[in-house]
Amino acid sequence: MSEHSDVAATLTRMGIDVGRAVVVVIGGAGGMSDDAADGLTDVVRDGVLPAVERHGATVIDGGTDSGVMRLIGRARAAAGATFLLVGVAAEGTVTVPGGQAAQDDAAALEPHHTHVILVPGTQWGDESSWIAKVAGAVAGGEPSVTVLVNGGPIAFDDATRSVADGRSLLVVAGSGRAADAIADARTSGGGERNAVTIAASPFTEIVALDDPAAVAAAVSGALERQEAGR
Repeated sequence: MSEHSDVAATLTRMGIDVGRAVVVVIGGAGGMSDDAADGLTDVVRDGVLPAVERHGATVIDGGTDSGVMRLIGRARAAAGATFLLVGVAAEGTVTVPGGQAAQDDAAALEPHHTHVILVPGTQWGDESSWIAKVAGAVAGGEPSVTVLVNGGPIAFDDATRSVADGRSLLVVAGSGRAADAIADARTSGGGERNAVTIAASPFTEIVALDDPAAVAAAVSGALERQEAGR
């Protein structure tokens, strides 16, 4: 896909249904430690997945075999779930099966994703605007929500785009790094500028890592409020 205007045509060509509820999952990737990832399994498996299944939502993330994207892919496979899992990745940052790595830090694609959309870019973060665009195109006016788990500097950009688009942002407090910075800013009113700005948005909600049922309820609640408000 070469231009943002190509999104709808690309979705149609790939057989990705539009006009469906969307859950965008952002956050920790290659910078997230294995120990941190192990601690996030429950919230993905028992928090995010049940809400996705309940609403027949399509999940959109960065598509690489790392961090929260690996967790969501493996959890989907283990549960035998059938929802669409769409990865959106900058072509210069990933290794396509059977292809040559474009750069030394290129990442493998997560194998349990149902679809991967490769977009222009050679730097981590080049995919951010495309994730937002694909999410809007897939939703097509249906409810959508973003879930932030852990995350580094790029996660702040992804979260900012979410609230700027008027998409509810659920920040999983206790998951580390960017998510915790935003949660702390909500409590204290201070901290890193990006965290403070995101925390102050009316679209931002804080949920606790250690309560996956509450996470599931928050994802469902965000989708249902949008449905009721239409």
